[in-house]
Amino acid sequence: MKKLIVSLVVLLLAGSLLFGAAAKESQNVLTVGATPEPHAAFLQLVAPQLASAGITLKIVEFTDYVTPNEALESGQLDANFFQHIPYLESFNKEKGFHLANAGGIHIEPLALYSKKISKLADLKQGAIVAIPNDPTNEGRALLLLQSAGLLKLKAEAGTTATPLDIVENKLNLKFREIEAASLPRVLEDVDAAVINGNYAIPAGLRANVDGLVVEGADSPYVNVVAVKAGRENDAAIVALVKALQSQVIKDYVAKTYPNGEVVTVF
Repeated sequence: MKKLIVSLVVLLLAGSLLFGAAAKESQNVLTVGATPEPHAAFLQLVAPQLASAGITLKIVEFTDYVTPNEALESGQLDANFFQHIPYLESFNKEKGFHLANAGGIHIEPLALYSKKISKLADLKQGAIVAIPNDPTNEGRALLLLQSAGLLKLKAEAGTTATPLDIVENKLNLKFREIEAASLPRVLEDVDAAVINGNYAIPAGLRANVDGLVVEGADSPYVNVVAVKAGRENDAAIVALVKALQSQVIKDYVAKTYPNGEVVTVF
């Protein structure tokens, strides 16, 4: 009987140690959602640095702007990396979510692209322009077109402007509101399209080379690492942000995006 009891105790202790080790290991896995380029590419670059600090980076790729925020709010992700600050704030307000900015990394200048014209002056009366259909990026696109003198918005419209806020449209431009991810695919079917950087880049579009109008370097649309509010100072999150704000990323951006498709902010 004593031998049986001792054996059981040994087994329980061994199980406890194994469970503890497994729990510790799972705590060191950081699951981060990202759109493919440049976000997932950045994460893959810093994965070795995080591994050396005992953090296993698990990257989950998304091709839309909604699912990664839903997954973060529900706890399926520890962080996500794809969105700019106005979008995050708008999403929180609209959905009642509790997402927070853990650190800014870069800007992807928004640009107006076309397969039918090579310069802005060639845009014709009644031209069809595709723009993102989510609130913040739609407003951002219209502000870009306003900066180019193509239209004028109500003074109070701001970053959430829609085509209904247009008060002057000399070319009588027609707008197609389309999901941001689909904009590169419809570029052939419209006269021009305003496309977000993380969708323009995989499509081979270069902002400062192919863009008819390009967002300025003073853009407030900084792409950030987002987390559930309250986790901004978690050790693994701080390590992730520090790794993304490193010379490794600066060097990669300088080499990979020499035409201004991506601009670091650190």
